[in-house]
Amino acid sequence: MTRLRILLVAALLAWPLPALSVQPDEILDDPVLESRARNLSAGLRCLVCRNESIDESNADLARDMRLLVRERLVEGDSDAEVLTFITDRYGEYVLLRPTTEGVNIILWVAAPALFGITLISSLIYLRRRDRAPDPTGDGLTPEERKRLEDLLKE
Repeated sequence: MTRLRILLVAALLAWPLPALSVQPDEILDDPVLESRARNLSAGLRCLVCRNESIDESNADLARDMRLLVRERLVEGDSDAEVLTFITDRYGEYVLLRPTTEGVNIILWVAAPALFGITLISSLIYLRRRDRAPDPTGDGLTPEERKRLEDLLKE
């Protein structure tokens, strides 16, 4: 029974838990605004940690961005206005999920297009390979083939 308890405690300690870095002094009193702030900050990239949201990052810049999001929400901005303000200030790179407008359309279309081109090229190659002449058709006469087989046996 003791081994089972130790195993259970070890499993619980090893369980990955999300590392939310929102400090207690950042949390808003209004639960609705706090929920909106959490949703917005989960979609914003920390510029120091790269592929972490500002909600997960411990960096000072991420804290500043979280405070900025909350400040804008308290001032009455909508979610779209907050995102516009943040992207105007830090650039579109700050969005964890980039928009599908403008130049970004190339990023969204490139991978499926390259996959399609590769698939079509592979199919064309395979069809041509099937139509290729028999590789054993080496142009030898039966006597030459027999002589070649005899030499290979030796």
